Amino acid sequence: MATVRKTITLTDAQDNWIKAQVASGDYTNDSEYFRDLIRRDQAKASALRAAIDEGLSSGRDSRSLNDIWAAAEARYRTSNG
Repeated sequence: MATVRKTITLTDAQDNWIKAQVASGDYTNDSEYFRDLIRRDQAKASALRAAIDEGLSSGRDSRSLNDIWAAAEARYRTSNG
């Protein structure tokens, strides 16, 4: 797999955060940390696209907007105690 070198600019706080992630042993170097962030962002974007496609293909809901909202609030209350 070919690689491309990138130059980025970070604040001191961002640099310290990355150094702490590497120091914790979760990553072996800065590049590994960035690649992991990119992979997770790609996965979230893919999941969002899939959810949008599922919603669009499911068709219209016969419930009113108020009924849908009430069901969503009930699910939220149930899942968040």
